[in-house]
Amino acid sequence: MKKALKILAVMGGVLVLLLAACALNHHIQLKREAPLCAPFTNLVTVDGARMSVYVEGGGERTLVLMSGSGTCSPVLDFKALYSQLTSAYQIAVVEKFGYGFSDITNKSRDIGVMLEHTRAALTQAGLEPPYVLCPHSMSGIEAVYWAQQYPDEVEAIIGLDMSTPAAYGEMTISGPVLQALQFGGAVGLTRFIPGLSDSAAIQSGALSEDEQAIYRAIFYRRTMTSDMVNEALCVKDNAETVAGGGIPQIPFLLFCSDGSGGTGFSKEAWRAIQAGFAAECGDAQVIELDCGHYVHDFEYERIAAEIKDFLT
Repeated sequence: MKKALKILAVMGGVLVLLLAACALNHHIQLKREAPLCAPFTNLVTVDGARMSVYVEGGGERTLVLMSGSGTCSPVLDFKALYSQLTSAYQIAVVEKFGYGFSDITNKSRDIGVMLEHTRAALTQAGLEPPYVLCPHSMSGIEAVYWAQQYPDEVEAIIGLDMSTPAAYGEMTISGPVLQALQFGGAVGLTRFIPGLSDSAAIQSGALSEDEQAIYRAIFYRRTMTSDMVNEALCVKDNAETVAGGGIPQIPFLLFCSDGSGGTGFSKEAWRAIQAGFAAECGDAQVIELDCGHYVHDFEYERIAAEIKDFLT
């Protein structure tokens, strides 16, 4: 028993030393990468903290691109798509707290609070409704809630493989797993996983070498932040709130992936969820794509063309 305890103590000590070395390396790398993380977006003050809003293009319509859960740099993640749209529309990307260039906070992730933050950020950036909302993944429920609460502000919803309230009824959210991922990001374990920072945005080919370096630098700063974790832990309650509000009677264009790359469902189950939501909408068009969850990074040219046809 004594020998076993000694072995465990040695192993524990080695583990602590390894984690300390990992954290020190992470701290050094963060300092080196700091110049890459200088914001190139509008930083506006919302609820006492800074939120990042990127605005580009022009036109009569404003498209608001809303990122999915855990997307470390929404502005760069959406670049492949909005680069195809800025000649015809004004686009805006709001980075929620804990994402991109926005501050990390411990503010409530209740869907009503998040919506008011998003609306305030757009107003502070000088933008006015109505908007065409383009949510990816988890932001789908926020977009629907927005149309429920402020119908005059939402002209249409274009879902980029967006999640629906029904999707979260069957999904299990593990707090310990999320916290483990948060710890791994905080001490820099993510730096030792090959290819982890090479997101769909980088794979799209739309980012320059400098932008890829910026994306990776942001990734190591914005991996499972406290805001991201709290948002995931609140999502089932938020989805129930949205489900109780009914389906807004506005036009929907829904791009649906093959279910791979982050949906948590099989191809058949994911597309069934999308089709069920479309049937409830009454005025929805569904376009199925043979690509992963980040559809705007894989099929951005087709999506942009379909958006232009839809809005015309």
